[in-house]
Amino acid sequence: MSTTLERPALDTTRKVATAKDTGTLLKSQKRTGWALLAPALLHSGIFIVIPVVAVLVLSLTNYSFGDTWSWVGLGNYSELFRDVDFLASLWHTVLYAIVVIPISMAIALAVAVGLNQKIHGLGFFRTAFYIPTVTATVAIATIWLWIYNPGSGLANGFLGLFGFAPNRWLADPATALPSLMVVGIWQGLGTKIIIYLAALQGVSRDLLESADLDGASRWQRFVNVTWPALGPVQFFVLITSIVGTFQVFDLVYVMTRGGPGSDTRVLVLDIYQNAFQDLKLGYASAETVIMMIVIAVFIGVGRFLQKADTND
Repeated sequence: MSTTLERPALDTTRKVATAKDTGTLLKSQKRTGWALLAPALLHSGIFIVIPVVAVLVLSLTNYSFGDTWSWVGLGNYSELFRDVDFLASLWHTVLYAIVVIPISMAIALAVAVGLNQKIHGLGFFRTAFYIPTVTATVAIATIWLWIYNPGSGLANGFLGLFGFAPNRWLADPATALPSLMVVGIWQGLGTKIIIYLAALQGVSRDLLESADLDGASRWQRFVNVTWPALGPVQFFVLITSIVGTFQVFDLVYVMTRGGPGSDTRVLVLDIYQNAFQDLKLGYASAETVIMMIVIAVFIGVGRFLQKADTND
């Protein structure tokens, strides 16, 4: 007598149903995702894409808020690089960015590391460093105008304690732009400190404790554990700093108006004067395109340096 074992039939129906359910779920998630993205995409399209396209088109014309205008092609761009004021403003803006960005990032990181320790009055220090960020730039510029006042300013008063002669900070071509750089560095510290502080609090405590048990010094723990963990945050701070420094305008407008002469003239101030004072909107649009290209180059260099630091 022989017995045969019958294999149970495979339930293919359930597998097909499960696959269909998964596909339906994925489609539903995609629709939900696009629905949630729609407001942001609409905002970007209206306030970013359309203005950028408009600037690109206007940069190829001689439009000046009038009824008549014509295509000039690359004429605005060729004229720009013969314009002494534009070349000066471009150089001053690039120099301002090269000095302000690394110094402000280094100071902000050092302060954030200090505030990340267990110290008394931590909330007060965080607030004190962040106040300049939320204060109107016009108010900040007014305060620094008093500090830099040649006659009764705090800067000359402080230097006088050490026997130094008073300086005409904003009226001297040698010190006008560096004086603005000091204000820019001071004003931008708050946001960077808060971002760095949040990142430092997210560094793995297990890795820090392991390094401590291995006998690593504070500097070694920072270089080998903390610094690599800050890589993405460093790049974010760099990008926002590049955009912010290239858009500097109100600080310069209130404190120097681009003077003395054109020694503190920056790109956005030059764009403003060409567009809204001289009514050369096409010419100002070409300047804006050049500024976007320079910002993109700076961001590309920052990305390259960030990758090189990560690979090391």
